[in-house]
Amino acid sequence: MTCADARGAGRRRRVGAPAGAVAAAFVLLVAGCAASPAGPAGSGTRSSPVSPVPAVAVPRPDHVVVVVEENKSYADVIGRTAEAPFINTLAAQGASFTRSFAVAHPSQPNYLALFSGSVQGVTDDSCPHAFSTPDLGSALLAAGLTFAGYSEDLPGAGYTGCGSGGYARKHNPWVDFGALPPGVNLPFSAFPHDYAALPAVSFVVPNLTNDMHDGSVTQGDTWLKDNLAGYADWARTHNSLLVITWDEDDGSQDNRIPTVVVGQQVNPGTYDERTDHYRLLRTLEDAYGLHPVGASAGVTAVGDIWRPAP
Repeated sequence: MTCADARGAGRRRRVGAPAGAVAAAFVLLVAGCAASPAGPAGSGTRSSPVSPVPAVAVPRPDHVVVVVEENKSYADVIGRTAEAPFINTLAAQGASFTRSFAVAHPSQPNYLALFSGSVQGVTDDSCPHAFSTPDLGSALLAAGLTFAGYSEDLPGAGYTGCGSGGYARKHNPWVDFGALPPGVNLPFSAFPHDYAALPAVSFVVPNLTNDMHDGSVTQGDTWLKDNLAGYADWARTHNSLLVITWDEDDGSQDNRIPTVVVGQQVNPGTYDERTDHYRLLRTLEDAYGLHPVGASAGVTAVGDIWRPAP
């Protein structure tokens, strides 16, 4: 995110936003940008800041579920109520970002960026990789919190192969980080029916058909409704969040992707500020008081979509 992007973040549309909250978030955003110049456009990297951008006040959810979908632009999904009725319903119930961007092409670097604040030098979908750099899951565990990744069609817990059926390791970044125990790498069949038993933060990755990579937008939308509508309803009354984002677009919109956040603490509305995978990662880190990893240290969390504290 460039400084121009940061200043432009003040020009956003909101529903029911307190003017003071918007002003405070904008001041933090611009101040943070001044301390953290961005890397070259489209590089997927950022210059290291002199010191981390200050944390933004983000409510601490009991649970966050992040779902990563595949290869669709903002225009492919948002507003397409016939093809994606469930996602568009969630967008109306939560925060929908009109200027959310992936950081690279193809898929794998984006998953790594969202999970570790870096594309880790990866520029393709090759497999396998192994990294020893910090990551979100390890930061959560070190803080005494919990993390798990749930991948549809993963053959079994801790599986490290590059593919099986509709499962592709390139869409599963946590398996690449050796500091994480194998037990956090789980098939989607292990996703708990008792949502209170979920980890603090979990990622969900559907298989190649149901994540819209090989299947249609409608197939992906139907899978989300069938498998996560219950959690979406529960999150709105149990201090929890559902985040739905995409790895990258379809090559048609400068890597502009849908990102929707739904939950009890979310102030519904359409938000025009620029965001990306690094800002989403930083938002999760600030919510749980974690030290930011990688390029997330140089960006601000999303601070203006939250309801005022009671």
